[in-house]
Amino acid sequence: MNKQKQVRRIFDSISYRYDFLNHLLSGGVDFYWRKKALKLSNISKDSILLDVACGTGDFAIAAKKMGVNKIIGADLSLNMLKLFTKKSDWIKGNLVETVAEEIPFKENSFTNITVAFGVRNFYNLLEGFKSFHRILKKNGKATILEFRLPSNSLVKWVYLFYFKNILPFVGNLISKDKEAYTYLPESVDEFDAKIDLKKYLLDAGFSKVTIKQATFGIVQIAIAEK
Repeated sequence: MNKQKQVRRIFDSISYRYDFLNHLLSGGVDFYWRKKALKLSNISKDSILLDVACGTGDFAIAAKKMGVNKIIGADLSLNMLKLFTKKSDWIKGNLVETVAEEIPFKENSFTNITVAFGVRNFYNLLEGFKSFHRILKKNGKATILEFRLPSNSLVKWVYLFYFKNILPFVGNLISKDKEAYTYLPESVDEFDAKIDLKKYLLDAGFSKVTIKQATFGIVQIAIAEK
């Protein structure tokens, strides 16, 4: 099974438990991460936002609460998009089933793009970022929220123990999908070992990339400006 089909199958399968597990397994800190990322992006009521790999819409909903009115959500999982619609009536008619590498919008369409914990699931990261660059307006920003391996050895040990033992056990117990919560921690490991996020964004054409860390370095927020 290729990566695109695998990711679609996994997220379609766990969609009904996705929000519950997200908030449970992060201890609710995921709400803080999204809010911090949006503040660093200087999101405002004038922003035109595309939330990629939007899932059930938590990033877009956070942006809406901060005053953004023009929001479109995009995800490859139809089940996730259906749940987003159930959570938020205002998104109806503004959801697109697509992958990041083939976003069906014209050049210079958005001021902002957000992705929360989704770029490691792209099947071609550079093409995905090039797609972002193409559809952003001049000075537009792509904001990427993603896990990373912390540099502190103690924090790293705790983090890896949690990701490789507790998360798969709890995830499988609740979602009944063993592959999903084995794939997720493995994808973080592989992404952190192989991907220089800043380099990929610069190679895609972005002029400036800033990366911040949060919560003992287990999360990174990359902001790329066109």
